[in-house]
Amino acid sequence: MREYLVNERIRARQVRVIGPDGQQLGIMDTREALRLAEEQDLDLVLVGPTADPPVARIMDYSKWRYEQQVAEREARKKAKRTEVKAIKFRVKIDDHDYRTKLNHIKRFLEEGHKVKVTIMFRGREMTHPELGERLLARVAEDLQGLAVVEMRPELLGRDMNMLLAPAKVSA
Repeated sequence: MREYLVNERIRARQVRVIGPDGQQLGIMDTREALRLAEEQDLDLVLVGPTADPPVARIMDYSKWRYEQQVAEREARKKAKRTEVKAIKFRVKIDDHDYRTKLNHIKRFLEEGHKVKVTIMFRGREMTHPELGERLLARVAEDLQGLAVVEMRPELLGRDMNMLLAPAKVSA
């Protein structure tokens, strides 16, 4: 959270003052504005340091700061976190297993997560990477309207990876 200059820390000679009710009180000497704030048992906070003259507001700084922190916390709670879920396939996968894993991928995508689909090669399966590419192409085709291929199939060591992201649904 951004720090604001408060009361005696304000170094400007003159400031444009905004009252506690949001009404403009005009341009005045910083000492005069500080006196006004102290009379009301409030703080003078520099809210617009780059303006000419700088803008200061009379308010209860600690209460305002607390409210800002609460609002920030609420915003963080409501922010959607997307995870990258991982599903692993083998080259020789049975049709039922394929459909089950495809249903998992669909569920993850509907929840708004990205999915990393990995094909694991063992032994001599490495000599046929086209089988893995074919399987990943089938996954992408079966998820046509639900997912977008974010990263094309790529061979890394003994694994072939593809990244799927949820398709943007226009409402």
